[in-house]
Amino acid sequence: MQLTKRLAPLRADFTASLVVFLVAVPLCVGVAVASGVPAELGLVTGIVGGLLTGLLPGSSLQVSGPAAGLTVLVFEAVKEYGIGALGALVLAAGALQLAMGALKLGRWFRAISVAVVQGMLAGIGLVLIAGQLYALADAKAPGSGLANIGSLPQLVTATVRSGSALAALAIGVSTIAVLVLWPRWRRAARVLPAPLAAVALATIAVWVLDLPVRRVQVSGLLDAIQPPGLSDIGRLTEIGVIGTVLAFALIASAESLFSAAAVDRLHDGPRTNYDKELMAQGAGNAVCGILGALPMTAVIVRSAANVQAGAKTKASRVLHGVWLLVFAAAFPAALGVVPLAALAGVLVHAGWKLIPLRELRPLWREHRGEAVVLFVTALSIVLINMFEGVLIGLLLAVAKTAWETSHVHLEIDDPKDEGPVRVRAIGNATFLRLPKLLDQLESLPADREVDLDLSGLRHLDHACGAALTNWAEQHKRNLQTQELVA
Repeated sequence: MQLTKRLAPLRADFTASLVVFLVAVPLCVGVAVASGVPAELGLVTGIVGGLLTGLLPGSSLQVSGPAAGLTVLVFEAVKEYGIGALGALVLAAGALQLAMGALKLGRWFRAISVAVVQGMLAGIGLVLIAGQLYALADAKAPGSGLANIGSLPQLVTATVRSGSALAALAIGVSTIAVLVLWPRWRRAARVLPAPLAAVALATIAVWVLDLPVRRVQVSGLLDAIQPPGLSDIGRLTEIGVIGTVLAFALIASAESLFSAAAVDRLHDGPRTNYDKELMAQGAGNAVCGILGALPMTAVIVRSAANVQAGAKTKASRVLHGVWLLVFAAAFPAALGVVPLAALAGVLVHAGWKLIPLRELRPLWREHRGEAVVLFVTALSIVLINMFEGVLIGLLLAVAKTAWETSHVHLEIDDPKDEGPVRVRAIGNATFLRLPKLLDQLESLPADREVDLDLSGLRHLDHACGAALTNWAEQHKRNLQTQELVA
C-alpha cells in the first residue's frame, strides 16, 4: 500500500509528460519556422527547457520552451543580424536574467502594469497573425507588422488566382477549425491534444490528397545547431544589438513570471520563487544561446496542459524534455511531411489567444485609463516595433499613475473684509497639476493679501514648489506696487 502511494505521483507525472510532449512538438516546430530558423532549433529549446530548466528550482509545474510571444522579435533579429548572431543574443539575454535573479529582481516584475503586459501580448498576437496569414497561403510575408497588414489586399488577390495557394489556405483554415472544435470533444481531447491532432489531420490530408503545398524543411538536429562565433559575440557592443538583448531578457522574464503567477493559481502545490525561477530561465537561455537555439520562456499553454494532466512534481516537465530529445534524434524525418500551412494555423490560433478579448469590455467600463494603456501599447508594437512599443506603454502607465496619484485641491477662506485670504493646499502637488493650481491662484483678488499655507501637502515636487513660491512672491510685489501708487 505504501509503495502504491509512492508510485502514484510518478505515474501521474509520466502521463502528464506525454501530454505536454504532444502539445509541445507542433508548437516548438511552428514557433521556429515562424521565427525564420530551422524547425529543429525549436525542438532544441524545448529540450533545454525540459532537461535543464525543468530540473532547476523556481516553479514546480510550469513548462519552458520557445514561445509565440517572442516570435516577432526573433524574426526581426534574425533578419537584421543573421541567424549566426541569434545564439549570441540569447546567451547575453540569459546572462542578464541570471544577474537579475541573483540581484533578487524577480519579484519586481510583478510591479509591471498588467495593462502593459496585456497590450504587449495583444500587439505580439496581432503582428504574429498578420505575418502567419501569408504562411497560410504559402506566401512570403513582406516584413514588418505594418507592411504585412498593408499588403493583405494583394495577398487576397494572389491567393484567389493560385490553385496551390488555395490548397494551402484550405489546410491552414482547417487546422484552425480543428484547434477550435477539438477541445469540445472531451473524450478525444483527453487522449490527443488539440495542436497535435490538428497538425496530424492536416498532414494526413496533404498526403492522401497529394496537395501541392510547402512542407517543413529538415536538416537534422546536429546540423541545425550553430553555436555563436567570436565575431557574433563581438557584435554585442552595438547599440541595436544591446536593445535587442534587453528586449529578449525583459519580455522573456515578464512572460515567464506572469505565467508562473497564472500557473500557481491552477494548483495547490508549492508556490513559485520568482528570483530562483528567473535564474532558471536565465540558465536555460544561456545554454540555448551556446547552442544557437531560440530564446525560451515559460509557456502558459504547456504549463496549463501539465497541471490539467495531473502532474505532481517537476518530473513531468523533465520527462517531456526527454521525449522531445528522443523524437528529435530518432524521428527527424517526421517533420519533413508536415505542411507549413498547418503550422501557420497553429500560430494564428496562438496569436489570437494572446489578445485579451474577454477582458477588454470590463476593463474599458471599469478602468478606462488602463484600457488606453493597453490599446496604445498594442498599437505601438504594430506600428513601430516590439521594444519601443513596450517602452511607450511603460511610460504611459507611469504617466497615468502619476496623474491619478497627484490629487490636490485648495481650501480658500475669504473673510470678505480687509484681512488676508487664507489658502491651504492639501494632497499631492506635482507639476502635472500645476496649471490647475496656478489658474485657481490667479483667480484670487489681486488687491488682497494672500496667506498661502503648504503644510497640508503630503508631497510637493521641486517644479511645483518653485512655481508656487514664485507666484506668492510675485503677488506680494504686485500688492506692494499697488499700495505705493495709491
